[in-house]
Amino acid sequence: MNPVNLRDFETVAKDKPDPVLYDYFAGGAQDEITVRANEAAFRRLSLVPRILRGAGPPRLDLALFGQPSAMPLLLAPTAFHRLAWDEGEVATARAARDADVVMIAAMLSTVTVEEIAATGAKLWFQLYLQPDLAFTESLVRRAAAAGCRALVVTADSPALGRNERGDRNGFHDLPPGIVCANMGGNGSVRQVELSPALSWRHLDWLREITDLPVLVKGVLHPADAVLAVEHGAAGVIVSNHGGRQLDTAPAAVDRLPLIAEAVGGRVPVLLDGGVRRGTDVLKALALGATAVAVGRPVLWGLAASGSEGVARVLSLLRTELANALTLCGAATPAALTRDQVTP
Repeated sequence: MNPVNLRDFETVAKDKPDPVLYDYFAGGAQDEITVRANEAAFRRLSLVPRILRGAGPPRLDLALFGQPSAMPLLLAPTAFHRLAWDEGEVATARAARDADVVMIAAMLSTVTVEEIAATGAKLWFQLYLQPDLAFTESLVRRAAAAGCRALVVTADSPALGRNERGDRNGFHDLPPGIVCANMGGNGSVRQVELSPALSWRHLDWLREITDLPVLVKGVLHPADAVLAVEHGAAGVIVSNHGGRQLDTAPAAVDRLPLIAEAVGGRVPVLLDGGVRRGTDVLKALALGATAVAVGRPVLWGLAASGSEGVARVLSLLRTELANALTLCGAATPAALTRDQVTP
């Protein structure tokens, strides 16, 4: 099969790994209402083209915190890539490098951040703040030393959402030989600790110990977007964790206009959740996002054929986005206007 869109890659990926592992990547919390809502929300939105604007071929490049990117798309942080492909995150990073886009390296990756950085990919580092602040600081120092150019604090996980697919499959631990590589030290691997005691003061602490820009991921309420900016966040990411935490949380793109309005252009607003087409990227950009991050489709590409699969996923999204921009009469993503998206 020669995949011609991202859904084709899901079909290929579904037949590749153990079905239990596919369920881990595909699944969400409880009834998976939010998983479905993320995609359905994009389908409910229509694009309104502008005509005869002489825009010429579209330009997709931009800079994020001084880091150039070939298009307004990042690889979202997703855990445990070695469940999909033996090389794990190293294979993913090579594709991101070749596409000239940023990969947000997951704290819960199956190879170390140093090994990912050795590919030459442009990296940010995703961080679950740990109650053990000394260990958190050591991770931040490692990420910075490896060349990561920003920190992405996943803030929507005071506890773990209940994944019923995992319960049915009895899948709650990594297979032998696969570990959370960044969590190692002194010959052992520690468990990630999610804590409802974490608060904005921990974000203040993080900003004190690093010069890296800090983005807050998991923002759905406008008041939290305002608080993030007030506490010095360099950006916010509108996200519901791909539907893997609080089920029945609203679709990310439905919340995007509210968050963008609350932020008021003070910092970049990014989005992840439900992006499956270049037209989805365009809709998010028109509604106020500076860029979008893509999660599950990257894993589908990885499971299908490693770096080559991820590269093809990114190439398809780029081609679709350029085509949609042309058809909407926009020379650049920044030229899109909010009235070009309608229910």
